[in-house]
Amino acid sequence: MVLGASFNTVEQNAAFAKKFDFGFKLLCDTDHKLATALGAATDPKARWPKRMSFLFDENGKVARVYDKVDPRDHPAQVLADVTGA
Repeated sequence: MVLGASFNTVEQNAAFAKKFDFGFKLLCDTDHKLATALGAATDPKARWPKRMSFLFDENGKVARVYDKVDPRDHPAQVLADVTGA
C-alpha cells in the first residue's frame, strides 16, 4: 500500500490529487505530529516537511528510511527493496 502525507488540509490534498491524477491516498498531517514523529519535520511549527519516504514492514515498523527522494528513480528503488531484487 502506498500513502502520501502532507501538512495540507483535506480540501487541498483532494485538489492536488485530482490535478496530478494520484493513484494513492494522501494523509493530512495538519498538526504535524506524523512528520515530527518520523523526523520529516524537526519542529511541530515547521512550514513544510522534508521530502522523505518510509518503508514499513508487515508489523508496521519502519524498515527503511529514504531521506533523499528523487521522484525519477525512487519508485524503482523502493520496489527493488520490497522485492529483494
